[in-house]
Amino acid sequence: MARNWEMLLEFKVHGAGRTLYGDGFALWYVAERNLKPGEIFGAKNNFKGLGIFFDTYSNHNGEHHHGHPYVSAVVFNGTQKYDHDTDGTHNEIAGCQSSFRGQKHDTVASIKYINNVLTVHMDARGKNKWTKCFEVKNVILPIGYHLGFSAQTGQLADNHDILMLKTYEVDLLPGQAFNQEEALKLVPSADGEPERPHVDDQVPLFSRRVRTIFYICFGLVFILIVGGVAWHYYQRLVAAKNKKRFY
Repeated sequence: MARNWEMLLEFKVHGAGRTLYGDGFALWYVAERNLKPGEIFGAKNNFKGLGIFFDTYSNHNGEHHHGHPYVSAVVFNGTQKYDHDTDGTHNEIAGCQSSFRGQKHDTVASIKYINNVLTVHMDARGKNKWTKCFEVKNVILPIGYHLGFSAQTGQLADNHDILMLKTYEVDLLPGQAFNQEEALKLVPSADGEPERPHVDDQVPLFSRRVRTIFYICFGLVFILIVGGVAWHYYQRLVAAKNKKRFY
């Protein structure tokens, strides 16, 4: 990759699930030519470079919780560890919610890295109109890294279709200096949001699945009770009308 660049990514995330699906996919710009399989959207932890994550499943319901689908950026130097249990909210430099899953149309993302500024725009509504997701200054990325994708489904299922990826070199400003040897030796880093310590979720008394089943059963019982009361009231009205006919 060049000193300044832009990527246009067209994709579609879809599946049969309406409430349960996941987990998402990642776009990588990393030092490793071949990322080994792992827990970060199908790729290994402790990567070196940039990861743009398109997350569709919430693993975290406690502190720092955010809605999904969610787009975020993480920059690691090879020593940090991605906190999968909190959806990376402790590691991300920026992120935004974006309703890219389950759309009838394709979604397009614009990812720009110009003069150490990382900017992501989304067109998740299929209207050919960009919505700014985030912008982070002071992002340091070397040249010469490798692009790649990975995806993960786990116990849930979804389709992650990469339809198109285009990369463009953005020209330097007039008079702007660029040392290729130094750019190759740069260590990935970013200011962004400060990394926060891991906070364990409070273990709920009942799991999400148990709560869902409970709510469904409660709703059915409520409907049966209301229906029974209405039927009883209707029977009384019919009996009253029939009684009047004999007088």
